[in-house]
Amino acid sequence: MRYLAKLSSVGSISDEETCERLRGLIQRQVQICKRSVEVMDAVRRGAQLAIDECQFQFRNRRWNCSTLETMPVFGKIVTQGTREAAFVYAISAASVAFAVTRACSSGELEKCGCDRNVHGVSPEGFQWSGCSDNIAYGVAFSQSFIDVRERSKGQSPSKALMNLHNNEAGRKAILSHMRVECKCHGVSGSCEVKTCWKAMPPFRKVGNVIKEKFDGATEVEQRKVGTTKVLVPRNSQFKPHTDEDLVYLEPSPDFCDHDPRTPGMLGTAGRQCNRTSKAIDGCELMCCGRGFQTEEVEVVDRCSCKFHWCCYVKCKQCRKMVEMHTCR
Repeated sequence: MRYLAKLSSVGSISDEETCERLRGLIQRQVQICKRSVEVMDAVRRGAQLAIDECQFQFRNRRWNCSTLETMPVFGKIVTQGTREAAFVYAISAASVAFAVTRACSSGELEKCGCDRNVHGVSPEGFQWSGCSDNIAYGVAFSQSFIDVRERSKGQSPSKALMNLHNNEAGRKAILSHMRVECKCHGVSGSCEVKTCWKAMPPFRKVGNVIKEKFDGATEVEQRKVGTTKVLVPRNSQFKPHTDEDLVYLEPSPDFCDHDPRTPGMLGTAGRQCNRTSKAIDGCELMCCGRGFQTEEVEVVDRCSCKFHWCCYVKCKQCRKMVEMHTCR
C-alpha cells in the first residue's frame, strides 16, 4: 500500500510526534500510531518486507512492482481496481501482521508476547511449550491499522469492499499455513519427550501463496443482496471466490509502454528478458513485440571454492562474458 511503502523509508518511529509527521496516514491511523508507538517500528519493517516480496514475486513480469519517490509509491496502478492492486493490498496486510507477530515473539513489545493460549498436551501426545507465535495479536493489529482506511469516508464502496477482502486474504495466507515446530528431549538425542510450538511460515512462503492467488484471481462486481453490498464474480459461470482468493474489479493494462500521465506505468523498454523463454519473462512477451537488443557483458562470479580448516571457505573470482538481452 502506498503509505506503507513510504513508512519503510523513515527512520525509527519512537514518539507520538513522529506519528504526526508520517506522510499518507489518515487521522485515525495517526491516532492508532500514537496509542501504539512501540509497535510502529515493526509496521515499518513490515512495509519494507512487503516491497521486497512484491519485487521478488514480480521480477520477471512486465509490471515488476517498481517503487517511485512520489505518492503513491507503486504508482497509480495500485489505486485502481486491478489484480496488481489486489496483490499489493494482500501482501501489505500480511506483512504487517507478520512483522508485528515476529516482534511479539522476540520480546520487543510490552503489549504482547508469545501465544500463551497454546499449552498443555496435544491430541498427538506432545507437550506444547516454547514460544508459539502470537499470530492473533499480529492479525488484529493489521486489521485495525490497515483496514481503517477502507472504512473511512471518501472511498468508493466497491473499491473498499475489494481492498478489505484482499487485506483479509493476505492475512489468511499466514493463518492457513501456520506450522508446528518441535524439539526432542531425551538421552543421546532420543525423542522420549517432544516439546512443540506454533510458528508462522517463512514470509517467502506467504508471498508464494499470495502470488498463486494473484494468478487465479477472480474478476468481480458489486451487487446488492437485500440491504448488503457484496462482490460477486462478473462471469456467473465462475464459481464464487473464497475468503482466501484475491478479487479485482477491472482488467489490468498491458504495461508495455511508458505513460508519463500515469505514474508507475514505466513500460518495458530497457528491461532484461530471456531470449529462450516462451513465458512472460521471454523477450517476445516482455518486449511486447518491439524486439530486443543483445550485448556481451562481463560478469564476475565466485568459483573454485575451497573449505579451509577451520572454518572458512575461500573462493577465486572468475570473469566470463555472457549475452544480455534488453527490450527496445
